[in-house]
Amino acid sequence: MDERFALFTGIFSVMALSNAIVPVLTRYAPDSLWQGAIYAAYFFGAFVTTLPAGILSDRYGRVPVIRVGLVISAISGCLLTFIATPVPVILLRCLEGAGAGFFVAAAMAHVNSLPDHARMSGVFMAILNAGLVLGLILSGWLAVHFSLPASGIVVFSVITIIATIASFIISTPRFIATVTNTHVLVPLLHDYRWLWYSSVILVGITGVLTSFYPKFSGLAPDILGIWIAGMSVATIVTVLVISQMPFSPVPVIRWGAVLMMISVMVSFVTPLGFILIGAIAGVVMIAQMAFLAEVHEHQGTAMGLFSTSSYLGMSILPVFVGIVADRAGFFSAFLCTTVLAGTVAVTIGWCGCRKFGAGGQSRDITK
Repeated sequence: MDERFALFTGIFSVMALSNAIVPVLTRYAPDSLWQGAIYAAYFFGAFVTTLPAGILSDRYGRVPVIRVGLVISAISGCLLTFIATPVPVILLRCLEGAGAGFFVAAAMAHVNSLPDHARMSGVFMAILNAGLVLGLILSGWLAVHFSLPASGIVVFSVITIIATIASFIISTPRFIATVTNTHVLVPLLHDYRWLWYSSVILVGITGVLTSFYPKFSGLAPDILGIWIAGMSVATIVTVLVISQMPFSPVPVIRWGAVLMMISVMVSFVTPLGFILIGAIAGVVMIAQMAFLAEVHEHQGTAMGLFSTSSYLGMSILPVFVGIVADRAGFFSAFLCTTVLAGTVAVTIGWCGCRKFGAGGQSRDITK
């Protein structure tokens, strides 16, 4: 079976399943505190597992890690169909996030190691965002039109099971990659530290706007949902476009940070800023992945760090900026977010990155 079917079906279903619970959170939790805990548990599980999953995929091959991630995701999705008590649901959401962490790290490592990695990463990220959008929209629609509130979870769990079966019958040998030297974690952390920082900030900003915009804007939930979905749609468009074009990653990330500053302040005036932020985020993520393609056979560890930094940004930036909003007002929160984006424009050029080759050898790729 073609590897792409397992990869693309898997990333679509795993991402859709992650959002399928959002429209029916009231079925699983009685109040906002529990609902927030259920939602956040997924990101915690993913944050904890993406780096170990990337290292394991370098050590033992990507296929086993992908299979583990899909199996965990399918099992947790099926259990969420029948279990509705808050505490077990939080644990299952954490497990679901762990499954996503395993799958995403290994799948992204494979995609970014292909000769046509730029084009394939664009397709992969587009399908990822399509899963997020359809998981939210379709699950809400199914919950309204069918007697089972968890209908969306059922549908995407079935698709995840299909992807899991496909992953066990992959026939292509190039899908499997192992390396003997995995002692590159510290050099990668150090040499690419400003790239990880750019991921924390620029990806985290999308979570910042999503988290406090409902209270700031006062928009009705259905209208707000359209704007948030529009952010992901804009990302889909730009990742497909930029992945077909030749570019130098560092200037793209730097200008992406500058444009992100402008877009954040636009969103203070109009929700049209969501579309701009989504579009810029898509360009930046493809540029970051293109930069990390230089790591070559250590793609598992690199993509594990990339995913971890992204989830870290989604976890801590909304909390940090939320504190600013509560204490100093929304304008200060938007201004703080703008300044954070600006720091990326300054620091991304400081990355003294090296290309890691066989046997742990490395050389400077910035000269």
